[in-house]
Amino acid sequence: MRLATFNVENMFERPAAMNLPTWEQGEAVLQDFSNLNTLIAQPAYTAPIKADILAILERHPGLITQGVTEFIRLREVRGKLLRVPAGQPPEVAVNGRGEWVGWFELVKNQINAVAIMNTARIVSLVDADVLCVIEADDRTALKRFNETVVPQAGGTAYRHAMLIDGNDDRGIDIGVLTRASCPLQSIVSHVDDTDDAGVIYSRDCAEYRVALPSGEPLVLLVNHFKSKGFGSQASSNRKRRRQAVRTRAIYEQRKADGIGLIAVLGDFNDTPDSNPLEPLIANGSDLVDVMVHSRFIGDGRPGTHGNGTKSGKLDYILMSPPLAARVTAGGIERRGVWGGQNGTLFAHLPEITQAIEAASDHAALFIDFA
Repeated sequence: MRLATFNVENMFERPAAMNLPTWEQGEAVLQDFSNLNTLIAQPAYTAPIKADILAILERHPGLITQGVTEFIRLREVRGKLLRVPAGQPPEVAVNGRGEWVGWFELVKNQINAVAIMNTARIVSLVDADVLCVIEADDRTALKRFNETVVPQAGGTAYRHAMLIDGNDDRGIDIGVLTRASCPLQSIVSHVDDTDDAGVIYSRDCAEYRVALPSGEPLVLLVNHFKSKGFGSQASSNRKRRRQAVRTRAIYEQRKADGIGLIAVLGDFNDTPDSNPLEPLIANGSDLVDVMVHSRFIGDGRPGTHGNGTKSGKLDYILMSPPLAARVTAGGIERRGVWGGQNGTLFAHLPEITQAIEAASDHAALFIDFA
């Protein structure tokens, strides 16, 4: 029985600002996009709010005059956000959220066709019975990828493909693929979970209950924690720690419910020794990381993202003690990653001839258990 997690970084479409050669190149765009949607959500548009909206729009030529740029699009369903008087500076035409219907969205690009096939090749090579997928576009894309692309890459399509849209409007959601022998029994979304600071999850802590061939339930808490990409480091750290605290609480509740086999897995966007992940990995937690399990076979690189350095340890399979006790092997599949500036840092698929053709910047992790 094999369980795996893989951040595929979208399957068919990805926001153009997230598809640039480096994260830093798109970071400012994503921050502006986030700020615009926060500003237009305010019930009243004060003079400072209007000034902030216009200041951001002016950083993106074409957004004011044409409603779209290479990276951001303004959707206006009813009413107009902006007015551009002849010979005059542009101005915000409404005084609050209730006076118009619309939003800003990210322009998406098609993923390189070779990269899509290489993603499917990694899925086929891992050949998990249960595969947790991070950053899938939506369920339709996941289903199409599973039924069409995976077989073309030489793999076997999964019987079940499930995904629930989360809180991130960029189309980077959390899904699961399972074989016929491991049907889904239940699905719980935690998109509405809150604490004193508000909504907890940037995407979701998607909770999937899978029936194993033995009849035992396996509970998966699949996560994609807040990234370090934009926003202040302090606020990002606080968000990830809140997510870790809540995920730990859900895990403890499932143990109290009598579930023995539990995995907390996905992309946590931080390292094991970080303060944000302390609630999951320290603080008396009994969860076991596959990469420190005695049966894990690594490749000498401690990280899972990019070049595999220690600071790139972002992906996890954390196991409850009963699950960890049944592990017969664990490993990492890194051949979908380019690796280094010239792709020579470690072996990758022969079909990857340039960085844009990589399956992902993330390696896949897996465990085998009896």
